[in-house]
Amino acid sequence: MIELLNVKKSFGDKPIIKGVDIVMESSKCNLIIGSSGSGKTVLTKCIVGLFTPEEGHIKYDGQDIVSMPLEEKKELRQRIGMLFQGSALFDSMTVEQNVLFPLEMFSGKSYNERKKRADEVLARVNLLEAKNKYPAEISGGMKKRVGIARAIVLNPKYLFCDEPNSGLDPQTSLLIDKLIKEITVEYDMTTVVVTHDMNSVMEIGDHIIYMYQGQKQWEGSNKEIIYSDDKLLNDFIFASDFLQDAKKMRQIEDKRKGLAQ
Repeated sequence: MIELLNVKKSFGDKPIIKGVDIVMESSKCNLIIGSSGSGKTVLTKCIVGLFTPEEGHIKYDGQDIVSMPLEEKKELRQRIGMLFQGSALFDSMTVEQNVLFPLEMFSGKSYNERKKRADEVLARVNLLEAKNKYPAEISGGMKKRVGIARAIVLNPKYLFCDEPNSGLDPQTSLLIDKLIKEITVEYDMTTVVVTHDMNSVMEIGDHIIYMYQGQKQWEGSNKEIIYSDDKLLNDFIFASDFLQDAKKMRQIEDKRKGLAQ
Protein backbone atom coordinates (compact mmCIF):
# COMPACT_ATOMS: atom_id res chain seq x y z
CA MET A 1 0.00 0.00 0.00
CA ILE A 2 1.15 3.55 -0.79
CA GLU A 3 -0.40 6.37 1.20
CA LEU A 4 -0.19 10.09 0.34
CA LEU A 5 -1.04 12.60 3.06
CA ASN A 6 -1.44 16.31 2.20
CA VAL A 7 1.29 16.22 -0.46
CA LYS A 8 2.27 19.65 -1.82
CA LYS A 9 4.89 20.46 -4.44
CA SER A 10 5.83 23.80 -5.98
CA PHE A 11 8.42 25.07 -8.43
CA GLY A 12 9.46 28.54 -7.39
CA ASP A 13 6.32 30.40 -6.40
CA LYS A 14 4.08 28.23 -8.61
CA PRO A 15 2.19 25.46 -6.76
CA ILE A 16 1.84 22.29 -8.83
CA ILE A 17 0.49 19.74 -6.32
CA LYS A 18 -1.90 21.35 -3.87
CA GLY A 19 -2.48 19.03 -0.94
CA VAL A 20 -3.27 15.55 -2.25
CA ASP A 21 -4.49 12.62 -0.12
CA ILE A 22 -4.58 9.17 -1.74
CA VAL A 23 -4.41 5.55 -0.61
CA MET A 24 -3.22 3.10 -3.28
CA GLU A 25 -3.85 -0.51 -2.34
CA SER A 26 -1.94 -3.67 -3.21
CA SER A 27 -3.26 -6.20 -5.74
CA LYS A 28 -5.02 -3.31 -7.48
CA CYS A 29 -4.36 -1.18 -10.54
CA ASN A 30 -4.35 2.43 -9.35
CA LEU A 31 -4.69 4.76 -12.34
CA ILE A 32 -3.72 8.44 -12.34
CA ILE A 33 -5.45 10.34 -15.12
CA GLY A 34 -5.83 13.98 -16.09
CA SER A 35 -5.13 16.42 -18.89
CA SER A 36 -1.67 17.82 -19.65
CA GLY A 37 -0.61 20.18 -16.87
CA SER A 38 -2.93 18.61 -14.30
CA GLY A 39 -0.01 17.56 -12.09
CA LYS A 40 -0.13 13.78 -12.58
CA THR A 41 3.50 13.47 -13.75
CA VAL A 42 4.86 15.67 -10.95
CA LEU A 43 2.76 13.74 -8.45
CA THR A 44 4.14 10.43 -9.73
CA LYS A 45 7.72 11.71 -9.52
CA CYS A 46 7.04 12.71 -5.92
CA ILE A 47 5.71 9.23 -5.15
CA VAL A 48 8.84 7.48 -6.47
CA GLY A 49 11.15 9.97 -4.76
CA LEU A 50 12.46 11.85 -7.80
CA PHE A 51 10.91 15.06 -6.44
CA THR A 52 10.70 15.98 -2.75
CA PRO A 53 7.42 17.64 -1.72
CA GLU A 54 7.54 20.74 0.48
CA GLU A 55 4.77 19.36 2.66
CA GLY A 56 3.10 16.05 3.35
CA HIS A 57 4.00 12.40 3.66
CA ILE A 58 4.34 9.54 1.15
CA LYS A 59 4.31 6.20 2.92
CA TYR A 60 5.21 2.82 1.48
CA ASP A 61 3.62 0.31 3.85
CA GLY A 62 4.11 2.82 6.65
CA GLN A 63 7.64 3.95 5.66
CA ASP A 64 7.77 7.65 4.77
CA ILE A 65 9.95 8.17 1.69
CA VAL A 66 9.94 11.95 2.22
CA SER A 67 11.93 11.78 5.46
CA MET A 68 13.74 8.52 4.69
CA PRO A 69 17.57 8.51 4.74
CA LEU A 70 19.25 8.08 1.36
CA GLU A 71 20.43 4.52 2.01
CA GLU A 72 16.91 3.44 2.95
CA LYS A 73 15.57 5.12 -0.20
CA LYS A 74 18.02 3.10 -2.27
CA GLU A 75 16.78 -0.10 -0.64
CA LEU A 76 13.16 0.89 -1.22
CA ARG A 77 13.80 1.64 -4.88
CA GLN A 78 14.98 -1.93 -5.38
CA ARG A 79 11.42 -2.95 -4.50
CA ILE A 80 10.01 -0.65 -7.16
CA GLY A 81 9.55 -1.78 -10.77
CA MET A 82 9.27 0.76 -13.59
CA LEU A 83 7.72 0.42 -17.03
CA PHE A 84 8.73 3.49 -19.02
CA GLN A 85 6.62 5.11 -21.71
CA GLY A 86 8.95 4.19 -24.57
CA SER A 87 9.98 0.90 -22.92
CA ALA A 88 13.56 2.34 -22.62
CA LEU A 89 15.26 -0.86 -23.75
CA PHE A 90 18.99 -0.94 -24.49
CA ASP A 91 19.28 -1.27 -28.27
CA SER A 92 22.68 -2.96 -28.10
CA MET A 93 21.40 -5.72 -25.77
CA THR A 94 19.24 -8.71 -26.58
CA VAL A 95 15.82 -9.12 -25.01
CA GLU A 96 17.25 -11.49 -22.42
CA GLN A 97 20.17 -9.16 -21.64
CA ASN A 98 17.75 -6.28 -21.11
CA VAL A 99 15.80 -8.31 -18.57
CA LEU A 100 19.00 -9.52 -16.91
CA PHE A 101 20.25 -5.96 -16.40
CA PRO A 102 18.46 -5.21 -13.06
CA LEU A 103 19.57 -8.58 -11.70
CA GLU A 104 23.18 -7.85 -12.61
CA MET A 105 22.95 -4.44 -10.93
CA PHE A 106 21.14 -5.39 -7.74
CA SER A 107 21.19 -9.15 -7.27
CA GLY A 108 23.90 -11.24 -5.64
CA LYS A 109 22.70 -14.41 -7.37
CA SER A 110 24.89 -16.51 -9.64
CA TYR A 111 24.70 -16.11 -13.41
CA ASN A 112 22.70 -19.33 -13.78
CA GLU A 113 20.23 -18.16 -11.13
CA ARG A 114 19.90 -14.75 -12.79
CA LYS A 115 19.39 -16.33 -16.21
CA LYS A 116 16.77 -18.70 -14.83
CA ARG A 117 14.85 -15.79 -13.28
CA ALA A 118 15.06 -13.73 -16.48
CA ASP A 119 13.73 -16.64 -18.51
CA GLU A 120 10.92 -17.16 -15.98
CA VAL A 121 9.59 -13.63 -16.41
CA LEU A 122 10.07 -13.73 -20.18
CA ALA A 123 8.00 -16.90 -20.24
CA ARG A 124 5.37 -15.13 -18.12
CA VAL A 125 4.98 -12.41 -20.76
CA ASN A 126 5.11 -15.02 -23.57
CA LEU A 127 8.41 -13.84 -25.02
CA LEU A 128 10.85 -16.62 -24.17
CA GLU A 129 11.20 -17.50 -27.83
CA ALA A 130 12.35 -13.93 -28.57
CA LYS A 131 15.05 -13.76 -25.88
CA ASN A 132 17.93 -13.67 -28.37
CA LYS A 133 16.41 -10.95 -30.54
CA TYR A 134 17.35 -7.28 -30.33
CA PRO A 135 14.79 -4.50 -29.69
CA ALA A 136 14.96 -3.41 -33.34
CA GLU A 137 13.80 -6.89 -34.35
CA ILE A 138 10.58 -6.95 -32.31
CA SER A 139 7.29 -5.07 -32.45
CA GLY A 140 6.17 -2.20 -30.22
CA GLY A 141 3.87 -4.47 -28.24
CA MET A 142 6.66 -6.97 -27.70
CA LYS A 143 8.94 -4.17 -26.48
CA LYS A 144 6.31 -3.25 -23.89
CA ARG A 145 6.19 -6.85 -22.73
CA VAL A 146 9.98 -6.93 -22.44
CA GLY A 147 9.70 -3.74 -20.38
CA ILE A 148 7.17 -5.42 -18.11
CA ALA A 149 9.41 -8.48 -17.73
CA ARG A 150 12.34 -6.27 -16.78
CA ALA A 151 10.17 -4.30 -14.34
CA ILE A 152 9.08 -7.43 -12.44
CA VAL A 153 12.31 -9.44 -12.60
CA LEU A 154 13.38 -8.33 -9.10
CA ASN A 155 9.94 -9.34 -7.79
CA PRO A 156 8.96 -5.80 -6.74
CA LYS A 157 6.22 -4.86 -4.29
CA TYR A 158 5.38 -1.73 -6.25
CA LEU A 159 5.02 -1.28 -10.02
CA PHE A 160 4.83 2.06 -11.83
CA CYS A 161 3.75 2.22 -15.48
CA ASP A 162 4.06 5.43 -17.48
CA GLU A 163 1.66 5.46 -20.43
CA PRO A 164 2.03 1.70 -21.03
CA ASN A 165 -0.17 1.79 -24.15
CA SER A 166 1.49 4.75 -25.82
CA GLY A 167 1.97 4.11 -29.54
CA LEU A 168 0.13 0.78 -29.57
CA ASP A 169 -2.88 -0.27 -31.60
CA PRO A 170 -6.15 -0.90 -29.67
CA GLN A 171 -5.89 -4.69 -29.75
CA THR A 172 -2.31 -4.74 -28.48
CA SER A 173 -3.22 -2.14 -25.85
CA LEU A 174 -5.87 -4.47 -24.47
CA LEU A 175 -3.32 -7.29 -24.24
CA ILE A 176 -0.91 -5.05 -22.32
CA ASP A 177 -3.71 -3.94 -19.97
CA LYS A 178 -4.67 -7.55 -19.31
CA LEU A 179 -1.05 -8.50 -18.61
CA ILE A 180 -0.56 -5.60 -16.17
CA LYS A 181 -3.76 -6.54 -14.35
CA GLU A 182 -2.81 -10.22 -14.15
CA ILE A 183 0.69 -9.67 -12.77
CA THR A 184 -0.61 -7.08 -10.30
CA VAL A 185 -2.80 -9.74 -8.72
CA GLU A 186 -0.32 -12.63 -9.10
CA TYR A 187 2.58 -10.74 -7.52
CA ASP A 188 0.37 -8.90 -4.99
CA MET A 189 1.84 -5.58 -6.12
CA THR A 190 0.68 -2.03 -5.63
CA THR A 191 0.50 -0.92 -9.26
CA VAL A 192 0.30 2.74 -10.29
CA VAL A 193 -0.46 3.52 -13.94
CA VAL A 194 -0.27 7.01 -15.45
CA THR A 195 -2.39 6.98 -18.58
CA HIS A 196 -4.41 8.93 -21.12
CA ASP A 197 -5.94 5.73 -22.50
CA MET A 198 -9.64 5.59 -21.65
CA ASN A 199 -9.76 1.91 -22.59
CA SER A 200 -7.28 1.29 -19.76
CA VAL A 201 -9.47 3.31 -17.41
CA MET A 202 -12.49 1.16 -18.16
CA GLU A 203 -10.64 -2.18 -18.40
CA ILE A 204 -8.25 -2.18 -15.41
CA GLY A 205 -9.23 0.85 -13.33
CA ASP A 206 -9.69 -0.74 -9.90
CA HIS A 207 -8.93 2.65 -8.38
CA ILE A 208 -8.86 5.82 -10.48
CA ILE A 209 -7.53 9.20 -9.41
CA TYR A 210 -8.50 12.13 -11.64
CA MET A 211 -6.16 15.09 -11.24
CA TYR A 212 -7.26 18.62 -12.11
CA GLN A 213 -5.07 21.70 -11.66
CA GLY A 214 -2.88 20.00 -9.07
CA GLN A 215 -5.68 18.59 -6.96
CA LYS A 216 -7.46 15.27 -6.67
CA GLN A 217 -10.75 16.14 -8.32
CA TRP A 218 -12.34 12.66 -8.20
CA GLU A 219 -11.53 9.09 -7.25
CA GLY A 220 -13.37 5.83 -7.61
CA SER A 221 -13.50 2.62 -9.63
CA ASN A 222 -14.10 2.01 -13.33
CA LYS A 223 -17.65 0.98 -12.45
CA GLU A 224 -18.34 4.10 -10.39
CA ILE A 225 -17.05 6.37 -13.14
CA ILE A 226 -20.04 5.49 -15.32
CA TYR A 227 -22.37 7.04 -12.73
CA SER A 228 -20.26 10.01 -11.70
CA ASP A 229 -21.93 13.41 -11.95
CA ASP A 230 -18.62 15.29 -11.67
CA LYS A 231 -18.74 17.64 -14.66
CA LEU A 232 -14.96 18.09 -14.96
CA LEU A 233 -14.44 14.32 -14.92
CA ASN A 234 -17.20 13.67 -17.42
CA ASP A 235 -15.92 16.38 -19.77
CA PHE A 236 -12.50 14.71 -19.67
CA ILE A 237 -13.52 11.04 -19.88
CA PHE A 238 -16.60 11.32 -22.08
CA ALA A 239 -15.45 14.22 -24.24
CA SER A 240 -17.09 13.20 -27.53
CA ASP A 241 -20.78 12.82 -28.36
CA PHE A 242 -20.13 9.15 -29.12
CA LEU A 243 -18.69 8.47 -25.64
CA GLN A 244 -21.49 10.44 -23.98
CA ASP A 245 -24.02 8.30 -25.82
CA ALA A 246 -22.08 5.15 -24.88
CA LYS A 247 -22.21 6.17 -21.22
CA LYS A 248 -25.98 6.70 -21.38
CA MET A 249 -26.48 3.35 -23.10
CA ARG A 250 -24.34 1.63 -20.44
CA GLN A 251 -26.43 3.20 -17.68
CA ILE A 252 -29.64 2.09 -19.38
CA GLU A 253 -28.31 -1.46 -19.86
CA ASP A 254 -27.13 -1.68 -16.23
CA LYS A 255 -30.48 -0.42 -15.02
CA ARG A 256 -32.26 -3.02 -17.13
CA LYS A 257 -30.06 -5.74 -15.59
CA GLY A 258 -30.51 -4.33 -12.09
CA LEU A 259 -26.82 -3.38 -11.78
CA ALA A 260 -27.20 0.37 -11.50
CA GLN A 261 -25.70 1.96 -8.41
